[in-house]
Amino acid sequence: MKAFSTQKIRNVALVGHSGSGKTTLGEAMLFKAGAVKRLGRVDDANTTFDFDPEETARKVSINTSLAPVVWDDHKINILDTPGYADFIGEVIAAYRAVNLAIIVVDAVSGVQVQTEKAWQLAETHGLPRLFFINRLDKENADFAKVIAELREAFGKAVAPTEIPIGSEAHFAGEADILEDKAYMYEGGEVIESQLTDELKKETAEYREHLMEAVAESDDALLEKYLEGKKLTHEEIAKGIKKAVATRTLAPVLCGSAHIPVGINSLLDFIVNEVPSPAFIGAARGHEPNTDEDVGRNATAEDPLSALVFKTVADPYVGKLSYVRVFSGRLKADSTVLNATKGVTEKLGHIYLMTGKEQQDTSEVAAGDIAAIPKLAETAGGDTLSDESAPIVFDPIDFPEPLVSLAVHAKTKTDDEKVSSSLAKLVKEDPAIRFIHDATTHEQILSGVGDLQLEITLDRLKSRFHVEADTSVPRIAYKETVKGKAEVQGRYKKQTGGRGQFGDVWIRLEPLAHGAGFEFVDKIVGGSVPRNFIPAVEKGIQESMAKGVLTHYPTVDVKVTLYDGSFHPVDSSEMAFKIAGSMAFKAAVKEAHPILLEPIYDLEITVPDHNMGDVMGDMSSRRGKIIGMEPQGHNQVIKSQAP
Repeated sequence: MKAFSTQKIRNVALVGHSGSGKTTLGEAMLFKAGAVKRLGRVDDANTTFDFDPEETARKVSINTSLAPVVWDDHKINILDTPGYADFIGEVIAAYRAVNLAIIVVDAVSGVQVQTEKAWQLAETHGLPRLFFINRLDKENADFAKVIAELREAFGKAVAPTEIPIGSEAHFAGEADILEDKAYMYEGGEVIESQLTDELKKETAEYREHLMEAVAESDDALLEKYLEGKKLTHEEIAKGIKKAVATRTLAPVLCGSAHIPVGINSLLDFIVNEVPSPAFIGAARGHEPNTDEDVGRNATAEDPLSALVFKTVADPYVGKLSYVRVFSGRLKADSTVLNATKGVTEKLGHIYLMTGKEQQDTSEVAAGDIAAIPKLAETAGGDTLSDESAPIVFDPIDFPEPLVSLAVHAKTKTDDEKVSSSLAKLVKEDPAIRFIHDATTHEQILSGVGDLQLEITLDRLKSRFHVEADTSVPRIAYKETVKGKAEVQGRYKKQTGGRGQFGDVWIRLEPLAHGAGFEFVDKIVGGSVPRNFIPAVEKGIQESMAKGVLTHYPTVDVKVTLYDGSFHPVDSSEMAFKIAGSMAFKAAVKEAHPILLEPIYDLEITVPDHNMGDVMGDMSSRRGKIIGMEPQGHNQVIKSQAP
């Protein structure tokens, strides 16, 4: 593939609910642009984007994958993202690399949970959006209904630039609202014609929506529109690109990736109306040593800056780091600074990726996306920059894990292999966590959802040939006391020769939640020698770590050592340590010990019609409903639950 200037590069992400046809749309774009010779299909497990064995087996996207197309002498980098909520981290990472989110909506199902999530994340990242209503050839497809749902959910910024011609099995093309032209698809060819009178009436109402959204992006156009004057064709056409960039317009295109119909118009729109990386403005970051805010323009003249937004473990090449270059030029066989970690990295090859296929390139321009193999220290979210002009971009904010499993090796010999192999998989997907719980002594694998954890364990077996058993993690309860107690701990042992003797009196009382542990020395007159007092405290802390009731750690208590006695010959640090432990255990039993159960603050986003079911489920789990607030079509239930 030839080199493209920054002005001729477009970076887009296909996002939306699972099953809306994102991968099929990406395949249709590749096919129409001539990047592939056949139209890959998810059901046939032969797509360019879904090449991971887990993806082909399950027929769902699991990873974000990259493939470029050339259309009208422009390069469009397409990132196909998963639709399952379990893999929302992949979407968040992809958003850091693109300049447009193409939110794919099923013409039958309409607005779904991940449709709204994709929009909300685009808002958070300040990313322009475009809707593509897909599968219009399917039974019960309803373009007008979906448009109404989109406008209700996302406001007046939603405005179609084209409408379908025909419906369901008779869907055959689209009518361009701005140009008053019809584009029919016959035998894979696009036939242009004039709109019929019926179609002209249908497009008139939608043109009003388009004018309103475009006018919002420009003060002069807005003033003219509010005065009741019609915007000219030229004013609307010129304003669309600015309106998309400023997010006052979320244009809606339509088609069916399966046939495929409407793909040419989508590619034309991306090239003509979507802003290039150069149009967006400077990428902001900070200088690593001073934290001073700095920017990088998407030009070859600015120093190199690039963000690693994804890493994968390629079975043949090793680790591959996907990077979006924001400024300067990324060159093969060069040295760059990992400004996040403060280490240098030697670059060998640089690849342009089409699915799993790799094509060598000597350099990558600002605005483009590529992959670098075998970076030793670099991980997802790190910034690569010129050594003489370091910059650090904000790290990628991955979601917190919601589901956990305890992982055990099937055999003792595999213990270390399980840990090291899972550590490698965690580097590939930062939305997964793998930790050793010091309280329960279990290895805990955590992720956003069940499917994510299931696939991680399947990869553990297929890639590293290690099998593991899983179980529900033990809950890390804690112990504390509600009352006070004063007790004696006396340890005396005489077996001939020198004996052991330690004697202490302690006072145990509760502290506020989260206060931890406090030890107070109130010994006067030397009843316990100064050199033995640290041993008493150590004995108490060791008993706290093991607990008294159920062997969970004891927390939020205050222990005062106020009296005791010693033997000039038999007393020792060991004896006073044991005496302190005995006193603490006895005191806990007298001070009304209780178990503390972890309570989580929850925010559950749920469609209105499912709210009662979810609230009932929460109550059955001893949950407490704190409140509710509306969010679009959904309700956010705030609650607490053990």
